[in-house]
Amino acid sequence: MKPRRPYLLRALHEWITDSGETPHIVVDAAADGVTVPRQYVKDGKIILNISYTATQMLKLGNEFVSFEARFGGATFGVHVPLRAVLGIYARETGQGMIFPEGDADPDPTDGPPAAGPPEAKPAAASKRPKLQVVK
Repeated sequence: MKPRRPYLLRALHEWITDSGETPHIVVDAAADGVTVPRQYVKDGKIILNISYTATQMLKLGNEFVSFEARFGGATFGVHVPLRAVLGIYARETGQGMIFPEGDADPDPTDGPPAAGPPEAKPAAASKRPKLQVVK
């Protein structure tokens, strides 16, 4: 199956925007392929305002988030692979979602079941989805 993260990101962005609030994403600035203004990175992370009024050419794609924004008065092109997006929330209320680790890319171990009897696979190897309460 395809990763859930891009679909959840777009849905939450729309929900936050439609609610009249400001969507922000938390990004792992140390991840490969992340292009952000490094002077605003703190503890390896950066929080980015991805509202339509704060960005130009915002693209919430299946592989990356990209846009142009002004930082300290200068325009900067931001490019963030989706695996580096840790969560999205509304600035005003803090409501949103932190994405589970490893949800950005399909897990290669989640392929079709191996040939053989079902009991040959240990029960601990099966992955169960987890729900998490976000306040």
